[in-house]
Amino acid sequence: MPTIASRLASIKSAIAETATAAGRDPAGIELLAITKTHTPESIREAIDAGQLAFGENRVQEARAKIPLLPSNLRWHLVGHLQKNKIRQALPLFELIHGIDSLDLARDINRIATELGLFPRILLEINVAGESTKFGFKRPDLHRDMQELLALDRLQIEGLMTIAPIVDEAEEARKYFADLRILRDDLQQVFGIPLPQLSMGMSGDFTAAIKEGATIVRVGTAIFGPRSSKNLLAGGTFSSD
Repeated sequence: MPTIASRLASIKSAIAETATAAGRDPAGIELLAITKTHTPESIREAIDAGQLAFGENRVQEARAKIPLLPSNLRWHLVGHLQKNKIRQALPLFELIHGIDSLDLARDINRIATELGLFPRILLEINVAGESTKFGFKRPDLHRDMQELLALDRLQIEGLMTIAPIVDEAEEARKYFADLRILRDDLQQVFGIPLPQLSMGMSGDFTAAIKEGATIVRVGTAIFGPRSSKNLLAGGTFSSD
């Protein structure tokens, strides 16, 4: 039976092979291990195998796990951030992936000012326009970008997306290409660097790498199937 260490090694190998075949430097792609519903013991297995960057979907779960684990880990928030959790989230995470509206960005900027923080963020884009997903739609982002850039506490480092569920990874590639094209357009129009593209998960990260992903978010392919319940807090989770 595959171990967390062997799965992790396999994912890293696939990242390196895909990047090299695409003419990219594998060192330019960060593997973020998504730990939603997985126990600190499982996370420690990944740490022992050399993984230091982790992502959580829920602030409450992260607050329970992070104190139980080594202090040198790097934590990202990859799920939807509720406004009433902003104050708790900002000190915990080095990068927040899912900034999905101008209103949320305004609230983060206000609270960051109160806390004396300069949060690093990614703007979440709903590239396929799915009604079930959070995120800016492309025309809205162009409309809102100037005001987002005026929020002086926020460090906007790039874009993030979740592709639609597809049968084959290559079918998701067009959505990842759309995100890269949008990023390039924003850089040109607004004259800003947006180096990060967070895209690709367990089933489609190779397609994302081919289209320029700098962060891939992989959970199930490392830790195995998720529990339906949070083993620390007893709460249920959706499938995001």
